Amino acid sequence: MKKIFCNIFGHHYAVSKKVTLHIKEYKCVHCHKEVTTDVSGNLSVLTPELQEINDTLEDLYQKRHRTTQQVA
Repeated sequence: MKKIFCNIFGHHYAVSKKVTLHIKEYKCVHCHKEVTTDVSGNLSVLTPELQEINDTLEDLYQKRHRTTQQVA
């Protein structure tokens, strides 16, 4: 039933994870489809490969900002 709702009215995405300031992961509140922003800012289906890339990017982003905040 929820997938039918999304087919008729479209997905209603909510941010599920902030990877960096520009890259976020989203999840549909009705059918739980997961997407992420790609390099050009468009939404792409969250594949295991993109999930791994986002996890690595998040680790690098957090490490960089942790050291920047400690120096300042």
